[in-house]
Amino acid sequence: MSDTDNPNDVYAPLRLKNFRRYITANTILIIGQRIQTVAVGWEVYEKTGSAVSLGYVGLIQFLPILLFSLFSGHIVDSFNRKTIFMISLAANAVAALALAWNGGENLSLTYFVLFILGITRCFQNPARVSLLPRVVPRELFVVTVRWTTTGFQIALMIGPALGGLIIGVAHSATYAYLANTVGAIIGMLLIGSLKYQRLYMTRQPWTLAAILGGFHFVRDTRVILATMILDAFAVLLGGATALMPVYAKDILLVGPSGLGWLLAAPSVGAVIMALFQITRRPWTKLGRAMLYSLVGFGSMTILFGLSTNFWLSFMCLLMLGAFDNVSVVVRQTLIQTMTPEDMRGRVGALSGLFIGTSNELGGFESGMVAGLFGPVISVVSGGVGTFLVTLLIAKLYPELKDYEIEK
Repeated sequence: MSDTDNPNDVYAPLRLKNFRRYITANTILIIGQRIQTVAVGWEVYEKTGSAVSLGYVGLIQFLPILLFSLFSGHIVDSFNRKTIFMISLAANAVAALALAWNGGENLSLTYFVLFILGITRCFQNPARVSLLPRVVPRELFVVTVRWTTTGFQIALMIGPALGGLIIGVAHSATYAYLANTVGAIIGMLLIGSLKYQRLYMTRQPWTLAAILGGFHFVRDTRVILATMILDAFAVLLGGATALMPVYAKDILLVGPSGLGWLLAAPSVGAVIMALFQITRRPWTKLGRAMLYSLVGFGSMTILFGLSTNFWLSFMCLLMLGAFDNVSVVVRQTLIQTMTPEDMRGRVGALSGLFIGTSNELGGFESGMVAGLFGPVISVVSGGVGTFLVTLLIAKLYPELKDYEIEK
């Protein structure tokens, strides 16, 4: 076994040129997309002053994920994943240019472009996840997941802060959209340079059984199903991110720069936790670690919802991100190590349907509840809901709390 194949060497993936290109591309892409997320939220709220309009931003991106995820996963398992990834990045760049050109003047056009972006992510996310096992040796999956998660969280930390800074300096979202365009182009160049070890698998038939193959696999693999449900409902019910423009402008009174820091705070905590996990052995009880982390996630969501102090709110979000990172690492580790090669696209798409849908639908849910009862009740009730779902899943899936990954 070479040095780079040693599963106990946490730095082994970074010695692989292929992986360095992959993680760099992925990090830059997420930075650009998060800059754009800040821009869309701020622009829509500035134009409308409505939390409900922010909710529609989540809903319009949720619909394509709901409608097309199963089909996109089937396509990813049938065709060249690298090519699909690059096409989705090209579409992302064009959509960002359209948002820059629109400048928020036509809200219907903004929603239309967000719908198109939702479609591209249906293909981008499963293709990206499915590509990783062909970039690094299987022996490095567990440590690779830690590194990719760390890169992802660093991007989530940098992206919102940059988005708020760009909007604050330029007094416009246009340059934020252009930054995402540049990020997508850089990502295409890096992904295009990967030495991709493609397996020529049998093209999947267009039958209902084949399309639903990922669903059946997840349904029958109860530990994976339990982690997906937990993550999905935690994001759906505990997602205060969609209401950050409301908190920044109307409750904490910190403006666009403060919004950027609030959005970055969960990722600061997540990066700290990710780096901690890289330097230690994996959790001995993965499921139990996830359950405890979601209790912490719900607690911090409630405290944030009640806070009217910027620094207390920032610390709550920082801790929330640290707890969330544990559940992300658990879920990704299970999916990467337990999913068969010919089903990675469909399982990845289903994971995106669970988690990505919850992000967008959670934004819609938060906006609707805030519109009816106010932002504080929306956030606090979400934290309480996270507690209740965690208790229910622990009861329905008792095998989760005792699950240990094979050593």
